[in-house]
Amino acid sequence: MAGLAAAVLITSPAAAGETDNLYSAEACKSPGVSKFKFHIWYNSGQNGSYRNIGYSIYDFNDAPDGVVGAHSALTFCVKNGASAPWPGSGLKVKNNGAAGENEHHKYKARVYVNSGYKGAQDVMAPYQHIDRFRHVYNNNASFKWSSK
Repeated sequence: MAGLAAAVLITSPAAAGETDNLYSAEACKSPGVSKFKFHIWYNSGQNGSYRNIGYSIYDFNDAPDGVVGAHSALTFCVKNGASAPWPGSGLKVKNNGAAGENEHHKYKARVYVNSGYKGAQDVMAPYQHIDRFRHVYNNNASFKWSSK
């Protein structure tokens, strides 16, 4: 019982959605099947490994783990092909994203060059994709949903 109480005290309810970016099975389901509506790819043209993102993320290298003070880097999903893993499998998303797709029906998807939703950005309207990021190609650090 004490362990359960400790777990309740150290997890942050506000970060619950953010931890899904790390731990939900939706993060590595095939894009288009996942309930997470933003997809970032390692290679241009939506090729190579990908990561589905469901919630805004302040820093791709510092995603909340659900334990106060603990964070992990967001990585591309490990996908195996006929003879080898897909390009980018297991690598950090930060500064390695080349393309993106927004499948959300209402919100814009914004990928920023800096952590904290700052600096240059590529913006995708609902149902838009970018085959090769113009402003944040292999130099991206955060992602945010926005209504404007």
